[in-house]
Amino acid sequence: MKSIYDINKLSFAIYRHILLVLFFLSCIQINAQTKRAFLVGISDYPQISDNSWDNIHGTNDVDMISKTLKAQAFKVTTLTNNVATAVRIRKGLRAFANSCKSGDIVYLHFSCHGQSFEDNDGDEEDGWDEALVPYDAMKVYQKGKYVGENHITDDELNGYLKSIRKQVGKNGFVYVVIDACHAGSSYRGDEEEDSIIIRGTDMGFSMSNKQYAPRIDKRGKIKIEKSSIMANICILEACRSYQVNSEIREGGKYFGSLSYYVNKVLQTTKLNKTISWTERVALLMNQDIRLVRQNPVIETSL
Repeated sequence: MKSIYDINKLSFAIYRHILLVLFFLSCIQINAQTKRAFLVGISDYPQISDNSWDNIHGTNDVDMISKTLKAQAFKVTTLTNNVATAVRIRKGLRAFANSCKSGDIVYLHFSCHGQSFEDNDGDEEDGWDEALVPYDAMKVYQKGKYVGENHITDDELNGYLKSIRKQVGKNGFVYVVIDACHAGSSYRGDEEEDSIIIRGTDMGFSMSNKQYAPRIDKRGKIKIEKSSIMANICILEACRSYQVNSEIREGGKYFGSLSYYVNKVLQTTKLNKTISWTERVALLMNQDIRLVRQNPVIETSL
């Protein structure tokens, strides 16, 4: 027959065990990490006037990348073609930011045209912002018709990114891939192997008829602000601001060059807070002889 002392000792042991289990479960909950992705890809721009954009193959990128991310247990949200309007991209980014939680690993991807956009707040040394071109953005300023309201500038995008970084906090991480360009001329051939498809234009979007002249910045790595209340971030851009971003043809399909090599690396690399994989992407792009006039850029807070 057990003494009261033995019973109390046993009860204390059980109680301590329960506390340890509860503590362990709470740690799991605190450190729970969701992987979330927001992908935008546009191939078919509306061909309604000379102010329209040439078609490219951004949806091929999204189809390819989304499969790879889902295989890594990412929750993937996509906006493509006529769904990827300025309003829906903005609404989608706000909703996506609100869905993010502390500790999340976040991946954002934009495969579309890009264009330099006349700076209105004086924060750019060369007088030009860089902008993403949604489905319903036009190429040229037209007073009373289109004044740039559907372009998404880097200033605006930075606001969304800061919101996401704050949401996921110091234990999370944010990746951004921008497979667009802000210089060059757009044309395509007749689907031959040497056809060139460029994601951008050599015309800057200007409300004052300002002539676009790109700033020559040859940096391959750029430092981004670090904060104790925001997640670290790594942004991959397909080319320098003064270069063109060429699509490449693989397996009979066209892809954004950056998207193709990001996907190639991520097929064998688990996406986490270690950014060494981005260096492999840059190396592969620099080794591709089709991209001899194009250099990827890595911006990071690390």
